[in-house]
Amino acid sequence: MSSSDTPEPSVQMLVAFSDAWNRHDLPALMSFMHADCVFETAAGPLACGTRHEGHAAVAVAFESAWKNFPDAQWRNGRHFVAGDRGVSEWTFTGTAADGARSESDGVDLFTFKDGKILVKNVFRKNRPLLPKA
Repeated sequence: MSSSDTPEPSVQMLVAFSDAWNRHDLPALMSFMHADCVFETAAGPLACGTRHEGHAAVAVAFESAWKNFPDAQWRNGRHFVAGDRGVSEWTFTGTAADGARSESDGVDLFTFKDGKILVKNVFRKNRPLLPKA
């Protein structure tokens, strides 16, 4: 712990965050997020993708992943933390409502503040959807 008794970000924290994604556990996910959190998606009209700011907006954006891909999983996680920055590498898999499948590698770049995730910035390979299984 730091001198302010705020938990330091850790690899274990990112593993638990990833596990919450795979359980589709929104309350657990949001418990990791700072009150002033920002989520920058892999796609969207801005250079950063789409930017969601604040707990309510970030929660809606997170939940949309499971609406678009009800069986979404982030596998093969590798995580590291260096000070107030962190990285998670993963392979995303999921099946859309029409049966098309997604499988692509990606990374989350994190900025931490007060022991929580302040910014989650996603980068994912732009791979076409795969045909129905």
